[in-house]
Amino acid sequence: MEVLMRLYSMATTLFLLIGILPLALAGGHNYGQALTKSILFFEAQRSGYLPGNQRVKWRGHSGLKDGKVNGVDLVGGYYDAGDNVKFGLPMAFTVTMMSWSIIEYGKQLAQSGELGHAMDAVKWGTDYLIKAHPQPHVLYGEVGDGNTDHYCWQRPEDMTTSRNAYKVDQNNPGSDLAGETAAAMAAASIVFRRYNPAYSKLLLSHAYQLFDFADKYRGKYDSSITVAQKYYRSVSGYADELLWGAAWMYKATNNNYYRNYLGRNGDTLGGTGWSMTEFGWDVKYAGVQTLVAKLLMGGKAGRHAPVFGKYQQKAEFFMCSCLGKSNHNVQKTPGGLIFRQRWNNLQFVTSASFLLTVYADYLTSARRNLQCSSGTVTPPQLLAFAKSQVDYILGDNPRATSYMVGYGKNYPQQVHHRASSIVSFKVNPSFVTCRGGYATWFSRKASDPNLLTGAIVGGPDAYDNFADRRDNYQQTEPATYNNAPLLGVLARLNAGHAGYNQLLQVEVPLLKPTAVQPEPKVTPNTGLTAIAQKTTSSWNADGKKYYRYSVTVTNKSNKTIKNLNISVTNLSGPLWGLTKTAGGSYGLPTWVNSLPAGKSIEFVYIHTNAPATVSVSSYTLA
Repeated sequence: MEVLMRLYSMATTLFLLIGILPLALAGGHNYGQALTKSILFFEAQRSGYLPGNQRVKWRGHSGLKDGKVNGVDLVGGYYDAGDNVKFGLPMAFTVTMMSWSIIEYGKQLAQSGELGHAMDAVKWGTDYLIKAHPQPHVLYGEVGDGNTDHYCWQRPEDMTTSRNAYKVDQNNPGSDLAGETAAAMAAASIVFRRYNPAYSKLLLSHAYQLFDFADKYRGKYDSSITVAQKYYRSVSGYADELLWGAAWMYKATNNNYYRNYLGRNGDTLGGTGWSMTEFGWDVKYAGVQTLVAKLLMGGKAGRHAPVFGKYQQKAEFFMCSCLGKSNHNVQKTPGGLIFRQRWNNLQFVTSASFLLTVYADYLTSARRNLQCSSGTVTPPQLLAFAKSQVDYILGDNPRATSYMVGYGKNYPQQVHHRASSIVSFKVNPSFVTCRGGYATWFSRKASDPNLLTGAIVGGPDAYDNFADRRDNYQQTEPATYNNAPLLGVLARLNAGHAGYNQLLQVEVPLLKPTAVQPEPKVTPNTGLTAIAQKTTSSWNADGKKYYRYSVTVTNKSNKTIKNLNISVTNLSGPLWGLTKTAGGSYGLPTWVNSLPAGKSIEFVYIHTNAPATVSVSSYTLA
């Protein structure tokens, strides 16, 4: 039994290998290109002095006096969306999610050549957040005024609106703002730990102070910074950010104080009580529950295992609800997109897709499936649903519209975004006045003069409808927190099995390559399908020699194959990537409905013998 369990531990690392290949074939999207573009968007959102390696050339320096009237340097950071205000809460959440993407999928980002750009994007945010935290119990949470800003339509380089800065402190607390900023600093400290240790320590020192500030002086930040209420009201309060901050502090420090905080306060602060169907800049519970579930599955719960188990139940409620397999499911459009609200709905889609993706990997590493009220879900099925949401965004939807600007052939042309909708000052330096911008540029029916590459806009309504108009801000305005969770998902999908990391500690047999391996077996290319087998690895464990075989089935016809039945005989070990049928043969995996012309599907098996006999017993042509 012990040998089998150790073998199973190793084999489960292959689960997502099986899931990715057919999924990638089915979608046909260039996830690497989408990843590159999604990171590029953050450069268009930069405020302050732009660096020499700035790639978005139509942007220029802006907000160079931010904080001056308040006696503090607040130059830098990000504009959150299509306006010119710097809102601290969504900016910090953006940094946290970009950092989480790198922490989970840094290897995949490196393989795609985007790790450096992703880290630059994080650092642009954390450099600003350091400035915004000049004292242990002082944190600036907004620069600019949403009311005056929305009265004007100007390039960031031309701003004439108020640049007053607003802060929280001991007398005017903001636990949600400080807690989220602590999470951002802690998460980013992990990102830079190997590459810039001194900067990592600086970030962690700010994180310690910010969490202490958030916990000791409790209150909602929008009660102190009232100008934020109309734009980023903290509806969920600050309890979720306290738990969120504690989870990231424990991940960054391994200090049991923060683990104990999660254990002691799980019930009182709602981490074990709230069953959520959304995750975003305001509501962090599902994110906390996912992080704590990973601690539990990784054997790091300690004496808090019973409480952490309740966190995990809520995390899995979220996953099941997204999949439509719970007793309370999220709403979906007819085209299958998660739908929460008409205004910027895609923010919830990208954040949910990230949680689904990482949880699929956690389950794989922990050798578990997801148990929903309406049935069992495997990790590849969980990942497949996340992929379906990403594919929808990239163009697989009823309108055949890509909601990432600059990706695909049909994407939004009239984005609700001041900088992209007004001619670059490098092309025409003529000053754009406050109201003149509305008359000349906002009301134009033509495409934006500047391409806001990589921006994820608000997206379609509950019926998959979308109106590409600049005044339709609910659907055409982008936001940094739409893109941030997508970095990790795109990196994961782009890398496929080659970039998969072992995310939790599991027992894996020691691999010992052998000199002699069974010869790869190739089935002659007869008929409309071809089968190729090859030995990809071998090892010794407890006196036995194990082989891992990869089998590729290719559709050689010019039509789509459905109802594919594959016979596998002389098999003495486990097989992954196919669905066992009642008759003892195998069919396509549950996440693949058909095999298009010219496409292939891969599955693997492990046993101690020569290659099994694999053949196609039947199929139908669509």
